[in-house]
Amino acid sequence: MKPTLLVLAAGMGSRYGSLKQIDPVGPSGETIIDYSIYDAIRAGFGKVVFIIRKSFEQDFRDIFISKLQPHIAVEYVFQEIENVPDGTTFSPERTKPWGTAHAILMAKDVIKEPFAVINGDDFYSADAFKTMADYLLSLTPDMQNQYALVGYQVGNTMSEHGSVSRGVCIADEKGLLQSVTECTNIQYKDDDIAYTDAGGSFVFLDPATLVSMNFWGFTPEYFKQTEPMFREFVISNSDSLKAEFYIPSAIDALIKSSDASVMCLRSSAKWFGVTYKDDKPLVIEKLAQLIKDGIYPAKLWK
Repeated sequence: MKPTLLVLAAGMGSRYGSLKQIDPVGPSGETIIDYSIYDAIRAGFGKVVFIIRKSFEQDFRDIFISKLQPHIAVEYVFQEIENVPDGTTFSPERTKPWGTAHAILMAKDVIKEPFAVINGDDFYSADAFKTMADYLLSLTPDMQNQYALVGYQVGNTMSEHGSVSRGVCIADEKGLLQSVTECTNIQYKDDDIAYTDAGGSFVFLDPATLVSMNFWGFTPEYFKQTEPMFREFVISNSDSLKAEFYIPSAIDALIKSSDASVMCLRSSAKWFGVTYKDDKPLVIEKLAQLIKDGIYPAKLWK
């Protein structure tokens, strides 16, 4: 059974200032999502599922559905604030979505096979998709709680235009993830890379530090494991307007409880994406070079 690609595309891109997931960056109007799906198809994925918001459903359909359907099966589901477990409540003043781990749960009724999760605004490289597809296709029935992560060196994932959020990872000598910590303010500090800890102090990172770019590999078992975790999260944060249920937080809890293992599949690729509007010209330039090098055609969908 071919794996599925789950694309997180519900975020409105507050730092970017617009709906960056559908912003064209390719010479024929392609988005970063288009390149990810193109790479996924070549790697052996058989279906793509999008997590979106109802508020831009029509824009999404106009841009993606008819274009992609001749090439791969396409479905989409919604992530909305009101999608919380029965019997739980939250502040009526809350407007912020519940986070990436919540977004994945929205797809539990349409994904029945191993699947990969990616951000809609990050370029991961063709090699990363092939590495993940090979791992997911190798899973046997007794490996349903053995997940994977494509990890990147933090020095290859920075933006020159502001801070970024990354999951800082620690892996053992076998490549198994031991912990992952969501860090939301990683930035350049002169010539070094650092993030600000809870106490307001800078913590410096070696450029080779392994980080998560939200390129995860799961089986449907992940849904069963994280549903009760999200229920507890909502109960604990019912009055919060901003608390988010992040994938790294869920994964870290599963690892520490020995309910799952995560193999780190390393990538030496240099990330690029559109965290900020000023990132867009560099993305366009890099894609143009990849096209010139013959990695991608000038028009992806013919």
